[in-house]
Amino acid sequence: MRHILLFSTAFAALSLAPAFADDNSDIEQVVVTATRTEQPAAKTGESISVITDQDLQATQKNVVSDALAQTPGVIIVRGGGVGQTATVSLGGAEAGQSVLLIDGVRLNDPSSVDNEAILGDVLVNSVNRIEVLRGPQSTLYGSDAIGGVVNIITRRGGDGFNGTAQAEGGSFDTYHANVGVNGTEGIVDYGAAVNYFHSNGISAADERDGNHETDGYTNLGATLNTRTHINDWLSLDLRGYLTNARDDFDGFPPPTFSFQDDSEYGKDKYYAGYAGLNADLLNGMFHNRIAVTYGDSDRRNYDPTQPLPLEFYAKGKTETYEYQGVVDFSATDQLTFGVENQRNTINTASPNVFDPSPVPLKASIGNDGYYAQMQSTFFNQLTLTGGLRYDDNDAFGSHTSVKLAAAWQIPDTGTTLHANYGDGFKAPTLYELYSEFSNPNRTLAPETAHGWEVGADQALLDGRLKGSLTYFERRTKNEIDFFDCFGITSPACAVRPNGYYDNVDQARARGVEMGTSWQALESLAVSANATWLDDIDASTHADLARRPHWEANGDVRWQATDTISLGATVNYVGDRFDAAGQFNPLPSYTLFNIYGAYKFSDQYELFARVENVFDKKYQPVAGYGAPGTGVYAGVRAAF
Repeated sequence: MRHILLFSTAFAALSLAPAFADDNSDIEQVVVTATRTEQPAAKTGESISVITDQDLQATQKNVVSDALAQTPGVIIVRGGGVGQTATVSLGGAEAGQSVLLIDGVRLNDPSSVDNEAILGDVLVNSVNRIEVLRGPQSTLYGSDAIGGVVNIITRRGGDGFNGTAQAEGGSFDTYHANVGVNGTEGIVDYGAAVNYFHSNGISAADERDGNHETDGYTNLGATLNTRTHINDWLSLDLRGYLTNARDDFDGFPPPTFSFQDDSEYGKDKYYAGYAGLNADLLNGMFHNRIAVTYGDSDRRNYDPTQPLPLEFYAKGKTETYEYQGVVDFSATDQLTFGVENQRNTINTASPNVFDPSPVPLKASIGNDGYYAQMQSTFFNQLTLTGGLRYDDNDAFGSHTSVKLAAAWQIPDTGTTLHANYGDGFKAPTLYELYSEFSNPNRTLAPETAHGWEVGADQALLDGRLKGSLTYFERRTKNEIDFFDCFGITSPACAVRPNGYYDNVDQARARGVEMGTSWQALESLAVSANATWLDDIDASTHADLARRPHWEANGDVRWQATDTISLGATVNYVGDRFDAAGQFNPLPSYTLFNIYGAYKFSDQYELFARVENVFDKKYQPVAGYGAPGTGVYAGVRAAF
């Protein structure tokens, strides 16, 4: 606790120096993820961060995971350069315990072992904003939302026709191009973009261990987001998302079978679609939405040195049918309710020379969910939210989730006090249930979590100076882990000699999130945040893998002239262990980036950045490398 107090004191001192706040500090931030309806963030009672398109453009982020890494309470782990496998952990939750959405469509992959989000292939493409909602959120989002929800929202609509184009190149033979349009044509609001990225990259296996073969990455992606206003109360939404990527990676080739350079590569395809009909009834008081979403993933790994190059494939599908109703009883009272039917499907196998046509694992599982949430504001200050969800799953039966939240805005002091309690659960994945490593004794139970938080936000100097402090806790039971049968004699291991999945772990996470921002001058702004996290196995009290006790970020932006802007970011990741049980310690590291732009006309802008300015060498994962200093430059156009 002494370390928390020391760091809090230092952090408070930082807030008295120039710090960043957005240029619209007097405008109330509206979010949709916390309640599935548009709400002022201050009324939700939740810990939520918003990354705007201005943030992404200023800091020149190309990869969503890089933007998330600057957000409090978010742990990003990527082994190697852009395109390598990346995971997101919210509030210390496991990688598969957070939901990733783009325009309301889940990007979690049901063909993966843990149903984790396909974050490594998600680039910044026509993004309007990213909302990061932390804490258990299963009441509104069902399975996998133990850690929280990341919601990527793309551009749609606007006056007339708007377009942007961007091209850049730089270190590691990297080049990137993006074209996007949005606007309104008659009764149609539209947004669409195409994104192409290529880099020769670095060696995924750390170069300092003698690995010099680069592992390249190529990604072609597209987004579509439209709304057709059929009349003044009926509209149709059509959305689409596509990514087609190839990534080289390293493995464990003979004769040493140690992690090192090899010739393996993967091809990953993912596309998703959404169709929704919206109807506003009873003079706009009763909002209805009927929708169907579809996601399809296809991952294939190849080793060209083998007689049969295809060594693995996994296909996953997610189909969701849903109805959501929202009743605005008054300006301060809103009821949200709905029903969902979701079915996940897996088809996977690992061909080899001994078994070139193995029988694939094919399975599917369905889940019906029913939810309701009521939000009311009293005395124009106190907002209370309560929600309930009931899920009926083909595999594990039923589960009930509860959500309670409160936010008290005190206008005379600029203070907002907030607190919430939430349940989360994660259904066993198809791979855990039906693969050759399934449990021989019983059906796996869902992972369940109960979490709460309490915090305060304070605004001073007419909103130019802001600070926030939040304490949170979460306890997770029945976590599913792999039980290794090597050297163990038991009836279960006799049936599963290579091991099996079981509900064996319990975890306890607690932490403090701190943030400050200050628009010191009209041209100068600085922001900073820090997270202290204590995330342990509740049985052994050992730190969980890859959970740093401290993370901190800072961002300085200076509008030097009407045409020149400059900035810098810093990202600190503290000591952690690479494996559970506190094995393979990984040292802390600090990364510095600088960026700038020159706008030489109303339509055209030159930009440049230097990443990892001091060429810091570190391993995000034991044995894996990370990019050194990179220099990039490009041009951006608006039309």
